[in-house]
Amino acid sequence: MAARGRGRVHRRRAHRRIVPREAAVTSYYGRPVLKEPVWKVPDVPAYLYLGGMAGASSTMALLAELTGRQRLARAGRLAAAVGATTSVGFLVHDLGRPMRFLYMLRVIKPTSPLSVGSWILAPFSGLTGAAAASELTGLLPLPGRAAGVAAGVIAPAMTTYTAVLLSDTAVPGWHEGYRELPFVFAGSAVSSAGAVGMVAGAAESGPARRMAVAGSVLELVASRRMESRLGLAAEAYRTGRAGRVLRTARAATAVGAGLALVAGRSRAAAIAAGGCLTLGAIATRFGVFEAGRETARDPRYVVEPQRERVGGTGPSVRGQVH
Repeated sequence: MAARGRGRVHRRRAHRRIVPREAAVTSYYGRPVLKEPVWKVPDVPAYLYLGGMAGASSTMALLAELTGRQRLARAGRLAAAVGATTSVGFLVHDLGRPMRFLYMLRVIKPTSPLSVGSWILAPFSGLTGAAAASELTGLLPLPGRAAGVAAGVIAPAMTTYTAVLLSDTAVPGWHEGYRELPFVFAGSAVSSAGAVGMVAGAAESGPARRMAVAGSVLELVASRRMESRLGLAAEAYRTGRAGRVLRTARAATAVGAGLALVAGRSRAAAIAAGGCLTLGAIATRFGVFEAGRETARDPRYVVEPQRERVGGTGPSVRGQVH
């Protein structure tokens, strides 16, 4: 009996010794640990960009009206209405049927970012549409102005709720950046609204240029800080397709901010700056979206951070996920 017991002990020890020290993390049948989000491209990245741009443009319109810049206010109202309406269109297309969006409005659940986001998007779209319709037709100016003010009040939530929605998921590339991602999206939204104002505001585009520069700085700083805190998931932001897109986004945003600083009253420089900032904002949303999907596909991004958190990084626990 003792000999058999010693034999079993030796076999167990031998089994532990042959486990590779740096074996690749895999999962059963090579399947992902997490289910990859089923959101489609370009629907969801476009929805993320347009919603943020619409929210910041509504804020720009409200502030422009309060300071007597009517042309800039008009540009902001129209951009907010077009952005919000188109954003809803992309969301409905991703859902597959319009009724699915209406089903999300049956109840409001404060603990669910998706439910709260639906109740931000729906009234914001209606209010910006009413404000833009009044602006274009000249009808009902007081109700139209009131709708614009109400939309401007909701606008900050509209600008950032999509970041909360992403970071509330289990996808490591989004969840680990929950502190900084709202600031990344907010900065990107402000710079894209500034781009709209520079192109359409003409002589009143001074505040829009300042918005563009401030938003660009916030986006670039927050993005760098987020990547420094993501740990292993930062690799998905720096490599592959997501890495290439995000490098393009940073370059376009930096060039756009530089052009906005020197644009002055130059129409050509303002248009060039607006184009670069818009490209940067779109690429930021797409890059963040793609990086998150990559961390859901690869089990390594899920398993290794969990092992580090529980202190199980020794050689005896490396290898397959069981």
